[in-house]
Amino acid sequence: MNTTEQYKQNKHPLDVIDDVYDYAADELSFEEIEERAGGGEWERLKWAGMYAQKQEGYFMIRTKVPGGKLTPEQAEVIGQVTDDLAVAPEEYGGEAQNELWGDAYLDITTRQDIQKHWIRVEDVPEMWDRYDEVGLTTVQGCGDSARNVLGCPAAGLDEHECFNAQPVIEAVSDFFTNNREYANLPRKFKMTITGCKHDCAQSQINDIGLVPAKKEIDVSGEAGGSSDSSDGGKYLYGFHARVGGGLSDGPRMGSELDVFIPPEDAVEFCRAVAQTFKEIGDRNNRGVCRMRYLVEQLGPEKFEEAIRDRCTIDLPTGGENLTVGYQGDHVGVHDQKQDGLQYVGFNVVAGRMGGDEFAEAARAAKKYGSEDASVRLATDQNFLITHIPEENVDDLLAEPFAADYQPNPGAFSRGAVGCTGSEFCNYAIIETKKRTKRWARELDERIDVPDDIEAIRMHMSGCSASCAQPQIADIGFRGETVKLDEDSGSDIVEGMDFGLGGSLGADNEFLDWIENAVPADSVIPALEQLFDAYNDDRHDGEQFYEWCRRVDNGELRTIMQGAEAPVSGGVAHGD
Repeated sequence: MNTTEQYKQNKHPLDVIDDVYDYAADELSFEEIEERAGGGEWERLKWAGMYAQKQEGYFMIRTKVPGGKLTPEQAEVIGQVTDDLAVAPEEYGGEAQNELWGDAYLDITTRQDIQKHWIRVEDVPEMWDRYDEVGLTTVQGCGDSARNVLGCPAAGLDEHECFNAQPVIEAVSDFFTNNREYANLPRKFKMTITGCKHDCAQSQINDIGLVPAKKEIDVSGEAGGSSDSSDGGKYLYGFHARVGGGLSDGPRMGSELDVFIPPEDAVEFCRAVAQTFKEIGDRNNRGVCRMRYLVEQLGPEKFEEAIRDRCTIDLPTGGENLTVGYQGDHVGVHDQKQDGLQYVGFNVVAGRMGGDEFAEAARAAKKYGSEDASVRLATDQNFLITHIPEENVDDLLAEPFAADYQPNPGAFSRGAVGCTGSEFCNYAIIETKKRTKRWARELDERIDVPDDIEAIRMHMSGCSASCAQPQIADIGFRGETVKLDEDSGSDIVEGMDFGLGGSLGADNEFLDWIENAVPADSVIPALEQLFDAYNDDRHDGEQFYEWCRRVDNGELRTIMQGAEAPVSGGVAHGD
């Protein structure tokens, strides 16, 4: 049994939540926490949604938002807590700590969570008390347990939705949160559930992905659920399942199972999958104990058998798949299926914004929206404000908070995603947030993107952990350090592996890593060269990722290397 697993067996990880109140009351330093708790507490604190920052004495805390859906009241509390408690201290620069976002900001993540930095342990109980008042939690925001359940941020709003899966998301989230039986799993466990045809909830790269389907049933309707007879027969709407998807090292697209899951059975299905992972997942080698390795090892058919053996209901075989593609974002002004209402998708480059701005967005949702107005977080690190009467949209867009987050960005800004980076993360090799925002804005000015291309997905991860999902991007980066040629006058600089051609959907494919250890200063010139070639060679309607797949990798590398920029000596971090 590995050391982390031993720590989890010595004390149930959820017990750490009570410990936090004691640490806070006594205002313990990191050193004192470790002395009192013994080994493993930094791991167990993850079950409270807390990661120790690289700046000792401060935590990053992750708030779970199932399906990304917040009431305006919840969103306002998140913004206010950020402004009050997630403040960079003077000894780390205060307001000057980050020249782009000041001293109190939050991050929208690719899992529809909210992350805040600079939280002291003595302030955590106050944050939790304020969260409790509006129904928010940080419990199991991190750790080897069920993470935040993803969903379509436009659930219940769009015409192309087969059915609204948000109630199912909330039921699954409620089952796993604070559930001691399923809180200590071999590794983290990621689920996504959607009734949307466009799979913006990314079922292909999650441990469980439930996507819309329908199945013909007999007149007794024995499986229950929502039914429809408009197309000549009696049909039940529910889910098909994909399992074993994931990124990081060893990326894998999820495998489809031959099962049909009525909405009311989704909790039991997800429980059975978790039970399977809990019983036969590898607890000895953390490097290979993600669920995708288990599915790969057993094969989808045997894995399905293992689920059926542990499921308390009979699972029908699969029906008709209703997914038609992948929609990466909801940026822009969109009509809702509710007459006279619209939702607005705001573009937040790299997902970071001020706590005061997020609170302002929440107050604007209340001011301009109907009684059902909400703030929704998206997997591309953007957010939506919903249920806005058409006549109020212009006033909403004129609000001060919206000045930097307008719903009509350039293609690079629209597709930019960045992880936490070396600013706070102990694993990251390079800075990402500021670089992603600056590069996106600069590229929008310098590169001509065809008018029919709405977004160029450029994802930057500070290390190989894939928090920014680079493998599914048009352009993906993962951080490296680079040793330059001696003649360059420099030695070691920040750089990155450079990948091209990733996508999800019907034409899903992970990108190819075209070039390793590229100095950061070389990237924008290389992209200019690539887009010059793309514009010259593009077929009608061809997306950038499609062109990257059509062109030989060696030729792409030659195009990139034609740019005038610092030259890598080819020595990457860890080589």
